[in-house]
Amino acid sequence: MSESQQAVTDIETRLTVDDHQSLRLWLRMLSCSNRIENEIRVRLRAEFGITLPRFDLMAQLERYPDGLRMGELSRRMMVTGGNVTGITDQLEQEGLVQRVIDTSDRRAYSVRLTPAGRKVFSKMAAVHEEWIAELLGGLPAPDRSQLYTLLSRLKQQLPS
Repeated sequence: MSESQQAVTDIETRLTVDDHQSLRLWLRMLSCSNRIENEIRVRLRAEFGITLPRFDLMAQLERYPDGLRMGELSRRMMVTGGNVTGITDQLEQEGLVQRVIDTSDRRAYSVRLTPAGRKVFSKMAAVHEEWIAELLGGLPAPDRSQLYTLLSRLKQQLPS
C-alpha cells in the first residue's frame, strides 16, 4: 500500500501530537486490528473464495459440534439475525452447514457444520493461523508476550 493510500485508510492520520495519549493509543490499536482484519479478508477471498463473516460463522460452529441457535450465533458474531440467516443460507446451499431441530425446543433449530464443512474449515483454520503468525511475526516473541500481557491487563479493567 502506498503512503497516500495508507493516509486515506489509516484512522490514525487525523491525530496530532496534541491529542490525548489514550486517544492515540486506542486509535493505534484499532488501526492495527483493522489492518490485520483487512489483510485476512483479502487472503480468505483469494485463497478460499470465502468472506470473513462466513469464516467467522464456521469458526463459531467448529467450537460447538452440536450446533448453535441462530440467536446465539448472532450474539457471538455481533451481527443482526438477518446477517446470520443470509450467511447460513449460503453455507447451507454449499453443503457446509445444516439446520437441525433443537431437541430442547422443537420450535427452534440449531445450525452446525456438516462433515464437509468441518473438513473445509479445518484447512482454512490452519492457513488462517499461519497468516496471523506471519502478520504478527515482525514483533520479537518477547514483545508479543509483553503486548499480550499489557492488553490482558487493559481488558480486565474495561467494562464487559
